[in-house]
Amino acid sequence: MPGPDRTTARFLDIHVVQSVPFANLNRDDNNSVKTVRYGDTERTRVSSQSWKRAVREYFQQSFGEQALRTRRIGARVTRLLQEQHGWPADLAQRAGQHVAAGSSIKFETAKDSPVITTNAMVYVPETAVAELAALAEEHRAELESAKDIKKTSDKSVLPKEAIDAILRSRNGVINLFGRMLAEVDDAGVDGAVQVAHALTTHGTDVELDYFSAVDDVTSAWGDTTGSAHMGHAEFSAGVFYRYATVDLADLAANLGGDREAARELAAGFAEAFILSLPRAKKTATAPHTIPDLVHIAVRSDRPLSYAAAFEQPVASHESGGYGPASRTALARYATAADKLLGRRGTVTAAWASLEDKDLEGLGTRVDSFSQLIDTAIDAAFTTARTDAAAGPDAASVTAGAGA
Repeated sequence: MPGPDRTTARFLDIHVVQSVPFANLNRDDNNSVKTVRYGDTERTRVSSQSWKRAVREYFQQSFGEQALRTRRIGARVTRLLQEQHGWPADLAQRAGQHVAAGSSIKFETAKDSPVITTNAMVYVPETAVAELAALAEEHRAELESAKDIKKTSDKSVLPKEAIDAILRSRNGVINLFGRMLAEVDDAGVDGAVQVAHALTTHGTDVELDYFSAVDDVTSAWGDTTGSAHMGHAEFSAGVFYRYATVDLADLAANLGGDREAARELAAGFAEAFILSLPRAKKTATAPHTIPDLVHIAVRSDRPLSYAAAFEQPVASHESGGYGPASRTALARYATAADKLLGRRGTVTAAWASLEDKDLEGLGTRVDSFSQLIDTAIDAAFTTARTDAAAGPDAASVTAGAGA
């Protein structure tokens, strides 16, 4: 079979080098800094799930695409019915129970709470809550005469097909990140984005920070001995390499071939990935940096991570700092990888950075992150448009064709 068209946009690869000061962006179950051993060197790590949540929250806030992930969808409907529809508390509570118990998803009851929880977490557009509340309004008479749901064998008076149809609804966030919901037929969505775990480009040490809290009352009385609370927390600092890729064809397929929506979502994801930051310990560390360097490549054949550039940890500059060496290592690896691949696959590439010197191998330099995103998105969807215009027999891996 013929290989991919080298001029056809398929993947949007985003590479980020970012310095993060004293922080703990992503803690494990013991509140410890997450780490990974790579290249026989201990690195600080931020999980893909953690950064993906930060990206999703940034995207939702900036672009108005709200989505809700919860096992307590019924409780959310109950609150909406009370606050906006004026339902009495007991009837709104019953409606929420019947919503949670009425889908194809199994549910649980609790002796100490009237709230029904679904066994699987639902992931729906925020607008789905209003749609479920409207469904309850439509069946208010049946709910008024129904009994509360108190055990798993109790049946909902609401139509299962209607609830499932609402749970299948999706918006841009879900089309980007995907959704796993096997309990409801045809509700699953394959995600169009892939996000790697972030790791430092060099070895790091976890540092213990001892802290104490002073009691203001005893301090005002002149008693400065002791403290009201003492403890310690773990932190680290370093230069991170971050990577994500968007499959433009999968995104277009999730959107039914809507090119303009795909373009907007891809650009929105790129901005969110570049500028977002996990929020753990933010009040104690405020680690709100921006990337030192961002490189975006539009590829036709396959995604290409540059993590291997840092398998051998970078050495600090003689006067200190890992940033310059990390940026140079990324550019050097990009050049070598392009050479090994026979210079195939790259449709376009560009970069923006605080770096003073030119970094060969990263494509065209631009002045700002916004210009970088615009350049990459324009190139991706221009090449897709050219292929789509060639007719139905053209290569179907383009974002525009929705393959």
